[in-house]
Amino acid sequence: MIVTIEAAVTGILFPKSPTFAQVTNVVRIFVTAFQGLRALYSRRCRRITMKSPPVADVQFTNICHLRSDKFLYTLDLSNMQLNRRQTLIAGLAAGVTTAIAPQTLRAANANDEINVGFISCGGRAGGLMSQFAKVPGVNIAGLCDVDSKRLGLAKERFPKAQGWTDLRDLIASDSIDAVVIATCNHWHCLAAIWAMEAGKDVYVEKPLSHSQWEGRQTVAAARKYNRICQLGTQQRSDPMQAEIKKFLHEEKALGEITSARVNRYGIRPSIGKRDTPLEIDKNVAYDLWLGPAQDEPIYRKALHYDWHWVWNTGSGEMGNWGVHVLDDCRNNVFQDSVALPTRVIGGGGRVALNDAGETPNVHFAYFDTGSIPVVIGLSNLPSAPGAKSSPKHPGPSSGYIAYCEGGRYEGQRGCGVAYDDQGKKIKEFKGNSGDVLHQTNFIDAVRSRDRASLNAEVELGNDSTGWCNLANIAFRSGENFSNSAASQLDSPLWKSLLEEMETHLSAHGISMESDEIKLSPMLELDPKTEQFVGEHAEAGNALLKRQYRTGYEVPELV
Repeated sequence: MIVTIEAAVTGILFPKSPTFAQVTNVVRIFVTAFQGLRALYSRRCRRITMKSPPVADVQFTNICHLRSDKFLYTLDLSNMQLNRRQTLIAGLAAGVTTAIAPQTLRAANANDEINVGFISCGGRAGGLMSQFAKVPGVNIAGLCDVDSKRLGLAKERFPKAQGWTDLRDLIASDSIDAVVIATCNHWHCLAAIWAMEAGKDVYVEKPLSHSQWEGRQTVAAARKYNRICQLGTQQRSDPMQAEIKKFLHEEKALGEITSARVNRYGIRPSIGKRDTPLEIDKNVAYDLWLGPAQDEPIYRKALHYDWHWVWNTGSGEMGNWGVHVLDDCRNNVFQDSVALPTRVIGGGGRVALNDAGETPNVHFAYFDTGSIPVVIGLSNLPSAPGAKSSPKHPGPSSGYIAYCEGGRYEGQRGCGVAYDDQGKKIKEFKGNSGDVLHQTNFIDAVRSRDRASLNAEVELGNDSTGWCNLANIAFRSGENFSNSAASQLDSPLWKSLLEEMETHLSAHGISMESDEIKLSPMLELDPKTEQFVGEHAEAGNALLKRQYRTGYEVPELV
């Protein structure tokens, strides 16, 4: 087999004058391609390795300088033994050519369908399967889950789809064009990066990242490998959003926006607290379930879903529902003009349940954007012990309020209401939540190769997730709450939120000034570097990146 490789010379790939050893390193990736020429010319930028063949097996039959920025390498691979599985070890931006013209990047079938593979077959993935199945030209061709029971149930829904336990096998398959990632939060970034390295386009559930650093690497991967990557903040595709922005910003029907409040109030029960560690079901490939997370004993009652409420695998309610409502605020209040706030202060606690959870079920934060101030209030507790409803608060339970010179706008998923300064309802908005439309938007971009057409492109998703990550960092870096420390921020919006929280907690017999409630110092952020600066930088920066398990490290790309 004779294969010709045309490789772009970049600072990452080669220096201006590559040495034989450097060229050999790059070639090792290519010579491990799938058996036969088909995969070599049908999928550029494949990330594949083999069973460590000696470099001596690669014969350079010709090396000639084409241009100042490119080199051509012709290799004799006749005696190579190739391994089909991709292990996604290194990256390469290059094109592969043969005597036959290259095909498109997609593994399109005769009907020109987009073959989609699902990484995770849990509850959220099941909903996404239904939505993607409604998109014209989509074929659900791959299913992957570390839990064989969940995989089996998904296979019953889609019997023609191929099934895998290891996501690397799905990613390696040349039958898959795009992947949908609906795993635990701690897997989102690494799975997305591996997939994009392999030439797949990616739809990844919110939040994008488990820590802010890995979100930046995911954006960098999308750029490096020129992939389409959409975040699952589906409200972005609701046509209502454009109507809201026109009303608030073009028509200025309520005058200038002066401040904003974001809410997430919804009751969640205890996740339990075991005396002994949870025994993992034999049907779960637990090492793969853990992936980048640390191997720590689990003391909650259930493995699935309740991973949300421990820091090792989840991001709490702030990263669960908080990302949706903060994303709506960024979209409609700021029109994405503010990527990240410059300062944040926050606090809260996990109270009243005495369970194995770690993330706060009462959480509050203030974001200084340099223009419009924003607060978020969050509670998973009822208004009082045994009550069936959340505590009283202004605005929708899961949504936001844009306070304006001439009134206010209250928005939430699928609907919104505008009021004048006398409290009179003056306009209503109706939407469809963006379901199916958001998935269609992704598939359309996969076909067009135009990332600018995405409604929730990965960079926007990283910014919205960043607000959640910063609020979580504020909580985790906090010390015991004190009114004197909280009052140093002179903001009526902040003061009002804290008064509500004090009333709410007192109904549960909890004082704000106790060791159960934390408050951070004011943390200052450089939005360009996404690093904390100033007096309390060390505490904040320590929480920007997690410790990864060996073999599951997120690569540093930027």
